[in-house]
Amino acid sequence: MAFDAVPVWPAVGSAAGGAGALGLAWAIRDHRGRPGVDWFLGVFVAQALWCLSYGVGLLVTDPLLRATLEAAMWLGIVWTGVGFLGFALEYTGRGDVVRGRLFAVVVAFGIVATLALLTNPIHGAFWTEFRSAPVFGVETVTYALGPWAYLVVVVETVLVASAVFLLVDTLLSYGPLYRRESAAVALSSLPPGFALVAWTLELGPIPQLQLAPIMFVPHVLLDAYAFNRAEMFDRNPTTSRAAERTAVDDLADPIVALAPDGGIVRLNPAAESLLGVDAPTARDRPLDAFLDASIALDGDGDEVDITVAGRRRTYAVSTAPLADPNGTRVGHTVVFSDVTERERRRQQLAVLNRVLRHNLRNDAGVVHGYGELLAERLDDPDLARMADAIERRAGALAALGEKARTVERVLADEEATEVSVGDVVASVVADARDREPDAAIEFSTDDGDSDENDVGNSDDNGVDDSDGEQTVRLRSDALRAVVENTVENALEHHDGDGVERDDGSPWVRVSLRRERSAGDFGAAAGGGGDADSGDVDSADTDIDDAGDDEGDNAGDDEDDNAGDDEGERFVLTIADDGPGIPPHEIAAVESGRETALEHGSGLGLWVVAWAADAIGADVDYAERDPRGTVVTVTIPIDR
Repeated sequence: MAFDAVPVWPAVGSAAGGAGALGLAWAIRDHRGRPGVDWFLGVFVAQALWCLSYGVGLLVTDPLLRATLEAAMWLGIVWTGVGFLGFALEYTGRGDVVRGRLFAVVVAFGIVATLALLTNPIHGAFWTEFRSAPVFGVETVTYALGPWAYLVVVVETVLVASAVFLLVDTLLSYGPLYRRESAAVALSSLPPGFALVAWTLELGPIPQLQLAPIMFVPHVLLDAYAFNRAEMFDRNPTTSRAAERTAVDDLADPIVALAPDGGIVRLNPAAESLLGVDAPTARDRPLDAFLDASIALDGDGDEVDITVAGRRRTYAVSTAPLADPNGTRVGHTVVFSDVTERERRRQQLAVLNRVLRHNLRNDAGVVHGYGELLAERLDDPDLARMADAIERRAGALAALGEKARTVERVLADEEATEVSVGDVVASVVADARDREPDAAIEFSTDDGDSDENDVGNSDDNGVDDSDGEQTVRLRSDALRAVVENTVENALEHHDGDGVERDDGSPWVRVSLRRERSAGDFGAAAGGGGDADSGDVDSADTDIDDAGDDEGDNAGDDEDDNAGDDEGERFVLTIADDGPGIPPHEIAAVESGRETALEHGSGLGLWVVAWAADAIGADVDYAERDPRGTVVTVTIPIDR
């Protein structure tokens, strides 16, 4: 017979299973202290005791020694299941369960079963009628199983099945990250498990021969694969599960998980404090039972007022559907964000802004009026000069109040609309010319036309809207704020020593072109907007030629990028020949903060920065050669 090819093969197979278990225990000894490793070492010791006791027992004929080895085999069975469940719990990130009362009951069962096994000669609860029944040349035995033997097999089967479930759940929950390890260890428990059940139920042609120890050979091979090739203990699901727990339980924001019917399933500690109830008490009750306001699960952005520790606080509420790995909706999560301080600051700023702007405008108007009257009536030149200074400073204060109003509008986050960029820029230029009739303010567009003296309607200002290409969707108030404040800054801070006009008076050139965005939005390409070179004319300062250069270069850029489908943008360039913007003012705006040593002299640059951010534009400041500043505003086109 084939079985006779290897003498005493059941003993050899059992010894191989035990030796393999000890070998794996030796292989993972260096991983002690990592999640699940200590428990797995215990599992291997129990498996080795199971296999080796049975294998040696098959070679022993002395009845007393044979019964002792059979008891040792049962001891291995008892603690294999307990240890395997402990490993699965810790390995999958459920170490708190191992330290809880439920698992303590499992360990207590193992202890009681051990005591029952050791005292079996007294009560016979594990087996009776123990006798020899040799087969295949080995000393197999047969006996009548008692109630404790059946109970141990049932409990150990449940424990192993629970551990396999945890590992399979990990495989499904975390995808490929732990797939090989979890699958190998889960499958490894099946061969010996089925063999033990079959032996207990006396299934098969040779019921007295237990094949479970032999089935530990494939078990050991699968575990060895998990340990060595898949590097089971180099990474484990504890990390992911701890991250999940941290993401919910350790967050300062209250989080509530709701079942599909709206009943509370879980609260994190912050939510318990907010609602004034512990999780067990709140479970299955509706969230509205603990709030003064109703929460719409299909909405978002609601705000509710909740009394916490005797103080009224405001919370922004956000909801999201909760789905299982298959995408099936299984409930909702509700997150409460405390916005009390934010709302309080918003209200305070709104009141301060309104009161200060109103008072500033009114009082500055009164001072401006009286200063104007004094300047007209005073004969003393020194007094008249003082009155004129009062008038001018009052006008500046009034303008500052209007600028604060512009800031308020820009930060209001209004909706974008269809806007003709050329029309908006042309309108700002026209207004600037009305305010500063002595300044030279030029305006040119990418079609090569240059408008040096006046700006009319959209048909005459160099902006061709016939094909609708100049109309895009953005916030016109923010775009206007960018252009207004940039041009205004160039005019107001001009020192009268300009180089573009014979008398040195203010000169500003505004150019607008549309181009394909071949790369970064940070710098303008082509003539009239080369921020890197710092020269609006590409080293050519002749005004008459600048418009042609600008149009030609823009056209070249358009041709060069004609095949580029990465998007389009507007490039707005404002150049002046003033004294330039102090570097510390630009640094303050670009850093996003003002300090005592580094601050701007006004709101203009801040308005430009905030308004540009509102339309997704980039702003670049560069020195102009031979004198002045080039401001390049790159506006992405949102299709």
